[in-house]
Amino acid sequence: MSTPQQQTLAAEVAIEGTGLHTGAPARLRFRPAEPGTGVRFRRVDLTGSEEIPADLQHVVSTDRGTTLGNGHARVHTVEHVLAAVHALEIDNLGIEVEGPEVPIEDGSFRPFFDRLARAGVAGQNAPAPVLELTRALHVEAEGGASYVATPAQSFRVSATIEFDHPLVGRQFASFDVTPDAFGRDIAPARTFGFLKEAEELRARGLVRGATLENAIVLNETGLAAGQLRFEDEFVRHKIGDVVGDLALLGRRVHAHVVADRPSHAGNLALAQALRRAAAQNASRPIVDIQKIMQYLPHRYPMLLVDRVVEFEAGKRIVGIKNVSINEPFFQGHYPGHPIMPGVLIIEAMAQVGGLLLMDTIENPEDKIVYFMSLDNVKWRRPVTPGDQIRFELEMLQLRRHVCRMRGIGTVDGQVVAEAEMMARIVDR
Repeated sequence: MSTPQQQTLAAEVAIEGTGLHTGAPARLRFRPAEPGTGVRFRRVDLTGSEEIPADLQHVVSTDRGTTLGNGHARVHTVEHVLAAVHALEIDNLGIEVEGPEVPIEDGSFRPFFDRLARAGVAGQNAPAPVLELTRALHVEAEGGASYVATPAQSFRVSATIEFDHPLVGRQFASFDVTPDAFGRDIAPARTFGFLKEAEELRARGLVRGATLENAIVLNETGLAAGQLRFEDEFVRHKIGDVVGDLALLGRRVHAHVVADRPSHAGNLALAQALRRAAAQNASRPIVDIQKIMQYLPHRYPMLLVDRVVEFEAGKRIVGIKNVSINEPFFQGHYPGHPIMPGVLIIEAMAQVGGLLLMDTIENPEDKIVYFMSLDNVKWRRPVTPGDQIRFELEMLQLRRHVCRMRGIGTVDGQVVAEAEMMARIVDR
């Protein structure tokens, strides 16, 4: 099978309306983006706001929708637009947002899908990131949602839902996620809610923009207004939500996902499990210690990267540090209670980031990376002998030989440290 190439939008397009939960006016402008950019939101109505990458690290809420944030900027209810983007296999896209929330339009995925499809996609000369499974995985999430994902050569979602309502009951559906199938079978399906819940949700600051025209509203016995587009429209919409939330992996998904009572929180738990499984699939390093020593000037005891297991040129890197009791710093930090110094955790993170930066220049063996600043540094839990730290860094900005990166370090899936850093490349 040939490797798919990255794609972006062929032309700019805009859409505007009202947010479902905030009730605020909103406008989106979609812009083509360079290879390796990924999908990124920017609140252009907020002065000095940073881009919000559409990834798992920037999810700040899953309460009745998926919300992304970075600093003080938030974008609510992103799942519908991301489902359309993912279904059209658009890998790189800038989304400028005026307002706190993506417009709900008619409550379905179709307004976004149709606008983007009409604008068209443009191929790019870079391989598309793909997440592939080598074994089945099972995820149980809070609230009763459960999932099974199995290896496949394409993306398919099957789902079962059950609600105590005469129009819903227990429903099952299964669809391939291709542009044609999504546009035909999933995109028209609208979000739904129950009239009896409206007052409580409004008291929590939600559904302030909900109307009988932008959602399926169910009363005690049937529809409060209008007609269904499909007899099983409810489960079809839930499948679309799964697609939108899994888009936060930042890769095209090759798997068959079987979901039982899916929810936004559950979808994100599945996405985290898929990401961990993909990382474990790397049976051997992409870059080993010999190659690392060619790029980094550090030597014992200051070389703190053992291997690189994931790499997307100019965009993202994942490196591993195995923490042994033989590390020299454990002799004094602390006797009888060994803990890796926090500054060395950040140093290891910076070294992984340096490897990402060195790939952007010619003759990296003649260069060296100087780090200029650190921001938003946080240590979440101690690192002790026997731990393996997984550092994941993404490029936020690169201008000439100066860049900004964001990094996170985890042990067994738990965050141990995070930081933003600025660095520059200079001659040795």
